[in-house]
Amino acid sequence: MRYALIAAGQGSRLVSEGIAAPKPLVKVGGVPLLERLFRLFLENEAESISLIVNEEMTEVRRFVETFPLPVPLRLVVKSTPDSFHSFYELLPSLEGGGKCCLTTVDPIFRPAEFSRYIHAFRTDNVHDALMAVTDYVDDERPLYVHTDQALRITGYGNVADKDVRFISGGIYCMNQRALALLPAAMNAGVVRMRGFQQYLVDAGLHVQAFPFSKIIDVDHAEDIRKAEHFLAAN
Repeated sequence: MRYALIAAGQGSRLVSEGIAAPKPLVKVGGVPLLERLFRLFLENEAESISLIVNEEMTEVRRFVETFPLPVPLRLVVKSTPDSFHSFYELLPSLEGGGKCCLTTVDPIFRPAEFSRYIHAFRTDNVHDALMAVTDYVDDERPLYVHTDQALRITGYGNVADKDVRFISGGIYCMNQRALALLPAAMNAGVVRMRGFQQYLVDAGLHVQAFPFSKIIDVDHAEDIRKAEHFLAAN
């Protein structure tokens, strides 16, 4: 499995609340977010890791360049307008390599659930994409996920609906058929990862939801406390 990681955001909300460290190096339970994901990837059969950071993150670059990874690391240093553009910059390192898992740097989830998620996609020959979802809603702008009874994703929305149970968890597993649509989506003017997820559904790909019990995004200082309590309880 190839892993891709978007760590290019500024973390402006954390900075405004007194968190001095750049977001990828914010510690949850004493471990930087970036290191936590590196270790989870390695525990789940990582063949390579691709990472994008913005041009201002010199401290993050130094951390990455000195971190002892036993698999190839492909580092892109570029400031982009949104997560989808960051993903697009990682595409050359993901093409032709089978399946991949993409995530942003800030979701906190149970490691055992992540392992089951990765195993489900690695052994699956039906779905073009397997998207992490959760019914735990603690986000300022959640992306609601519409599914059928078999959990096939039929669409996305920004407004809650009584028939919608899940929101996007910000973790995306995709095969090469899904990755091949990135250039066309970019040319079509797609912005943000939520737009690309809808693009995959509209293109007729088989996009499936994989429920996690809880995913916490570390966007605010208070989220650090919530994440530490969540992990300690599990």
